[in-house]
Amino acid sequence: MNYNEIARETLQAIGGKENVAAAAHCATRLRLALHDESLVDQEKLDAMDSVKGTFSTGGQYQIIFGSGTVNNVFAEFSKMTGTDGMSTTDVKSAGAKNMNPLQRFVKMLSDIFVPIIPAIVAGGLLMGINNLLTAQGLFIDGQSIVEAYPNMADLAALINTFANAAFVFLPILIGFSATQRFGGNAYLGAALGMIMVHPDLLNGWGYGGALVSGEIPVWSIFGFEIEKIGYQGTVLPVLAASFILAKVELSLRKVIPSALDNLLTPLLTIFITGILTFTLVGPITRSAGNLLSDGMIWLYDTTGFIGGALFGLLYAPIVITGMHHSFIAVETQLLADIAKTGGSFIFVVATMSNVAQGAATLAVFLLTKNKKLKGTASAAGISALLGITEPAMFGVNLKLRYPFIGAIIGSAVATAYVTFFKVKAIALGAAGLPGVISIQHEGLVQYVIGMVIAIAVAFVVTIVLGKRDEKKQAVQNAA
Repeated sequence: MNYNEIARETLQAIGGKENVAAAAHCATRLRLALHDESLVDQEKLDAMDSVKGTFSTGGQYQIIFGSGTVNNVFAEFSKMTGTDGMSTTDVKSAGAKNMNPLQRFVKMLSDIFVPIIPAIVAGGLLMGINNLLTAQGLFIDGQSIVEAYPNMADLAALINTFANAAFVFLPILIGFSATQRFGGNAYLGAALGMIMVHPDLLNGWGYGGALVSGEIPVWSIFGFEIEKIGYQGTVLPVLAASFILAKVELSLRKVIPSALDNLLTPLLTIFITGILTFTLVGPITRSAGNLLSDGMIWLYDTTGFIGGALFGLLYAPIVITGMHHSFIAVETQLLADIAKTGGSFIFVVATMSNVAQGAATLAVFLLTKNKKLKGTASAAGISALLGITEPAMFGVNLKLRYPFIGAIIGSAVATAYVTFFKVKAIALGAAGLPGVISIQHEGLVQYVIGMVIAIAVAFVVTIVLGKRDEKKQAVQNAA
């Protein structure tokens, strides 16, 4: 492949060097922040054999070249545009200028939660392994593995400790990431998170029981009582507290003399934010977080399979807008409070949508005679079945339209099925075929059946719509 020529053609198609605000690449895509996306010659990009697909989201215009190819194309592209050394963070920052307020809010949530997902995934998957060891009747009739083999009890206990850590100390992870995102000192954010889960406080999960019994411990300061309650496994309180901490710190740095800055700024920042957290911010946002979780559970329990079908139908369109990143905060709260919520249904919906997109793309692979499209569809379809849908959705399904319709129909039917059986995930992971390890064992069989339904319905509907599309085109050509 002539990578220099590919880069030159790409640059011409996107409006030239002057239209490029920032550029970088990830594993498969060239990521661009453009001054004016209306200058992009979409037909020219679509005609390039090396381009597997394009899409625009979150203020970025992304061109899919595929693993390996994108590195070489970017090496030439960066020389032509002077963007060598730029990172995806630079592109995100430049692209944020093209976003509306709602998109910026979603991006903020994504920036905070995406870095801590590996820790949550690790904890959740370990929780899944613990459930495999302790679930009765899953492998042995009437017994769990631990009951059948008592010498494995301590192994299960150890895994359970490892699994719970990320959720028990979640405010520390969020405090670090959120404070950094808001422009404050990330380590002060982590310290605030530590304060919120300090062992001297009443454990956050015991708050409900203490409230009923009237045994909530307090600090009594000059006749004013402050409840000594921890915030284990919470999301909204630490998000709000981290925002306040960053703003307090930045404000103090403007007024405190530089000679005293390192001494007084951290001291006052932690003290002021800590007081506000336990007296005002924490209690209000804890209630708001509980309402959010209860509302999601009520919606899930009340609307049943009809609501599930609607969610499954809309999930892929929501992904197109990038709004699905806002689900991360909700899903984290559902998993952190798993004793009450039972887990996350959002992960299950995402899986049904993803595998349906993959099945629709593989149907296109079977139908099309275009060699370039066949190559794109085969790789993208398999990728979507494994949980990565961008190449399938943006590179194939949305362009042809009928596969996307087939995919959302398959997703709706499958989501209605798994919602009817109340299937939930106990961990984050790959929302696709590998996601079985993330599912509560009671719903594992229904989860697998749901994926089969999603794949079968999406595949068949796409084939039917594709055949109809072919006939329509044949009639138009004959006319």
